[in-house]
Amino acid sequence: MPALNAGPRIGLLGGSFNPAHEGHLHISRLALDYLRLDQVWWLVSPQNPLKGPADMAPLEARLASALVRADDPRIVATDLERELGTVHTAETLSALKARFPDHRFVWLMGADLLLQIPRWHRWRSIFYTVPVAVFARPPYSVRALSSRAARRFDRARIRPFAAGSLAARMPPAWVFLSIRPHAVSATRIRAHLDGARRRRN
Repeated sequence: MPALNAGPRIGLLGGSFNPAHEGHLHISRLALDYLRLDQVWWLVSPQNPLKGPADMAPLEARLASALVRADDPRIVATDLERELGTVHTAETLSALKARFPDHRFVWLMGADLLLQIPRWHRWRSIFYTVPVAVFARPPYSVRALSSRAARRFDRARIRPFAAGSLAARMPPAWVFLSIRPHAVSATRIRAHLDGARRRRN
């Protein structure tokens, strides 16, 4: 059942932002609309625990790309994880809830991450700390809905028509949203940049 709370409703989109791109903006705007959020905070990770430092640009460069790309006043690019001193999502969410007790947070992620999330540190606690919104991302969506995490929290899943109430619900609560996909990815952008560099050299 929804919980009564008048605090701001904040979507949290974490990641490497290596670099930030239109896909991040696309998901964030859809989240603002579907979930009736007041803001979306981009949590630019100091270091993705599942990636090596060589796979990522420096934090300052990634944060700068996020600040440029977040051209909507409701979307805020931050390095809060560096400020909080957290590495893992579970730790970040606990720290944010302690720092902003009146805020209603929702964790935002793509279907590909729902498949991957059992590899994350204390992944179950994420679902027990904040509501979660999962956005369709072909070709991962079908497998994601039968994944370990989806099965584990099957009874906590709400219907898409109730997505607007997700931020006010007591966790665990999550929703899967079928959305129009966006073609841009960080991998494609990096490949394009690498190709341009090779052509110049």
